[in-house]
Amino acid sequence: MSEQFEPSERAEAEERLRKAGYSEADVQREVSELEQKSATAARIFDLRRIIGGLFVLYGVIVTIVGITDGDAEIDKAQGININLWTGLGMLALGIFFLVWLKLRPSVPPAQLPVEALEPKD
Repeated sequence: MSEQFEPSERAEAEERLRKAGYSEADVQREVSELEQKSATAARIFDLRRIIGGLFVLYGVIVTIVGITDGDAEIDKAQGININLWTGLGMLALGIFFLVWLKLRPSVPPAQLPVEALEPKD
């Protein structure tokens, strides 16, 4: 089936639904819907999206601070505008993660056709 659920968890869920009066088709449909929701949640909460977004956000903030730094702040860093360079580096890293996410999206688990889920007589 899918790697989303352990076989014991799947069997346990199926048994609970059967005891509640659901038919085999209802059980299979419910399990398929849960697996699909799980795959969608995995794509939404992909760490590359979270890390990339945070790095871009903080990179923009630190870059703006670096652009507006005065001579006193630059002199503290021995003549290097450290906020500007750090902000640009964070922006580059964040954009890298977001481009990586766009070029190689997470692959949803393979779905079996409904006919394969139905018991054969």
